[in-house]
Amino acid sequence: MDDGTTDGSGNEPEGGPATEPADLHAETQLIRTGRRHQGSAVAPTLSPSTTYITPSVAEGRRRATTTESPHFYGRYGNPTVNDFESAIAELEGAEAARAFASGMGAISAVVLGICSKGDHIVAQRQLFGGTAMLFSAVCPRFGIDVTLVDAAQPGAFADAVQPGKTMLVFAESPSNPQLAIADLEELGAIAGPMTVVDSTFATPLGQQPLRHGVDLVLHSATKTLAGHNDAMLGVVAGAQDLIDWIWGFAVVQGANASPFDAMNGLRGLRTLAVRLERQSRTAQVLAEALDAHEAVSACRYPGLQSHPQQDLAKRQMSHMGGLLTFDIVGGLEAGSRFVEATRVALLATSLGGPETLVTHPASTTHVGLDADELAAAGITQGTIRVSVGLEHEQDVVADFLQALAAAT
Repeated sequence: MDDGTTDGSGNEPEGGPATEPADLHAETQLIRTGRRHQGSAVAPTLSPSTTYITPSVAEGRRRATTTESPHFYGRYGNPTVNDFESAIAELEGAEAARAFASGMGAISAVVLGICSKGDHIVAQRQLFGGTAMLFSAVCPRFGIDVTLVDAAQPGAFADAVQPGKTMLVFAESPSNPQLAIADLEELGAIAGPMTVVDSTFATPLGQQPLRHGVDLVLHSATKTLAGHNDAMLGVVAGAQDLIDWIWGFAVVQGANASPFDAMNGLRGLRTLAVRLERQSRTAQVLAEALDAHEAVSACRYPGLQSHPQQDLAKRQMSHMGGLLTFDIVGGLEAGSRFVEATRVALLATSLGGPETLVTHPASTTHVGLDADELAAAGITQGTIRVSVGLEHEQDVVADFLQALAAAT
């Protein structure tokens, strides 16, 4: 019978070239990786089945107890999803990866899969709103203590570790939306707890936390990795034993990635390098224009000389990315007028796609935070987050300048 294997042993078919050239650049890896289950197909293939026929009881047991099994049941693994996972693992220099239905699915699996009642977490104040809510509202319900620190303060993470109690140190770098940079070398040097970096804004082409000694790296792959605003994905990568542990929790959690989204994620990876290069270049030009504008009280982008951590960003990042944030003079009223006046940029919540998007964090991505929490995260009513797309840079700059004129 055809159970998706080459024989009755459960060995999956291999695709792509028999051998890979050594020392490929990341841009080439993006094109060649994640093809194990594609056979001779050039484009990413979709395996929609949720369940598979097994040739024997013994083989069924093997698949049910094997992590990342692609031909058992969709919650355990899937050929298309596994290809996406292997691609991310290769790009991050990791032994393995696990994909999820969203970035928050990946984050919650890491936090709740590693930590138990009585444990302690060190995390930064500058976080995506959903992550901040997980630490402030969900963790306390499970008896997990959380200490928040300033990611930009040298030594802050290590100083907050409680030996014997701290199980997890969680960083987001660059942070959403204020683009604070965590020192990856400092994080990697912390002994004892597991260290995790949400590297969504940077992507594997911008930085690789595992190479600095960090234990786990995760992404909301919905964003720049998939890159077309048509896939909902999260992924975490690291050592095989850690991913196996998280895999066990994830099977129970059930927030597994869909094969369709994983296929779109693989497609997005093929063009990540050229997209990121274009987005970073336009973001730099736009950031410089905003930084010099009288209607902007502050602009934050790692490529700006005015960024307080530019030296650190240059030291550990290869690309500065397509995300920037600025504060508009006039607060909520001016910010609302601005985002509603753009003609090229679209008012929408997400990032990393081909369209330039503007977002008002206080009313969308971070709406669940109270006034004190917003202030601690450095978010004002006039804060605007920008995800730079693939339009011509002059059109984007001109659009922002006309919107600023209309708003102030």
